[in-house]
Amino acid sequence: MYAFVSLLSAWAIPVMIVFIPLYAAYRKVPVYESFVEGAKEGFDTAIKIIPHLVGMMVAISVFRASGAMDIVLSWMRPLFESMGIPTEVLPLAILRPITGAGSLAFTTDLIEQFGPDSMIGRIASTVQGSTDTTLYVVTVYFGAIGIRKAGYALKVGLISDLVGFVASIVICYLVFT
Repeated sequence: MYAFVSLLSAWAIPVMIVFIPLYAAYRKVPVYESFVEGAKEGFDTAIKIIPHLVGMMVAISVFRASGAMDIVLSWMRPLFESMGIPTEVLPLAILRPITGAGSLAFTTDLIEQFGPDSMIGRIASTVQGSTDTTLYVVTVYFGAIGIRKAGYALKVGLISDLVGFVASIVICYLVFT
């Protein structure tokens, strides 16, 4: 089965790269013109979301540099310790909804420090795969299409991140202990 999946992986993209233009030509779609038009729309979208990205990056920098993240962590640490949850993964619960790159770097550091087969490494990896960068999604995607009132989506996204974080811990303890 592994050999089949590896073979499929190796050929999937080259086949699509050849198939899509051939199919478009068969359907008499102007391939190059369609590509250029799509690229133009993508560029316009990128220009529209730049202010939202800059705002989000400034907010993240202020949150971390002001010490607010450390304050939030110090409030939550006793609760986690009392439940027997490794406090090393706590910053990940805060970073993951804010920044994908920052949370991935933090997860990588945890795995390097504690190992991929440690409970901390397993929880961090599971959190990384079970949650999303909610603030990035709301900022970029909603900003790109002009949605200004994203309050409900933000609340649901953050609640989903919390559920994903808690579920990651519970599942890792159920599976790996």
